[in-house]
Amino acid sequence: MVEVISNSQYIMIIQKIFYHTRAAVKTAFYKLIYDSRLKIGKGFTYRSGFHVVIEECGVVKIGDDVFFNNYCSVCCLESITIGDGTIFGENVKIYDHNHCYKDTDVPIKEQGYTSAPVNIGKHCWIGSNVTILKGVTIGDYSVIGAGCVIYKDVPPNSVVVNKQDLAIKTKNK
Repeated sequence: MVEVISNSQYIMIIQKIFYHTRAAVKTAFYKLIYDSRLKIGKGFTYRSGFHVVIEECGVVKIGDDVFFNNYCSVCCLESITIGDGTIFGENVKIYDHNHCYKDTDVPIKEQGYTSAPVNIGKHCWIGSNVTILKGVTIGDYSVIGAGCVIYKDVPPNSVVVNKQDLAIKTKNK
């Protein structure tokens, strides 16, 4: 019995080949630039707009089978570690540093940075538009809901959501 592939399935296969090939080429470029400061596991891939910036003595370690969706970025001055099997929604930002800003007589861009390691466990799901800030550990098997700003530790097996109420009013005619 021969299985027939539909046009939409064919297009999806072509897209996946394109994304994986482009990711492999860009990953090789990142490894060339950052050398031993970027450690990437098997099966790592990402879609459009993914960026890694490693400055000073920073080290980024990405586990096996990690996936980043469109427009994610990893910005490192010290240390960012991501466990195996973790997946990221679109537009996730990870920072292990922040600007210093105490001296009002000196421009912020000239005051330097503070930094602390970021550790993201294995098999986590980080939703779209999440920002992860310095010094945070997210435990294994955790889910971070869309739009959250993670500024403190998340225990393993946790679900974090933004607690927002929608105020919906209907117009009277």
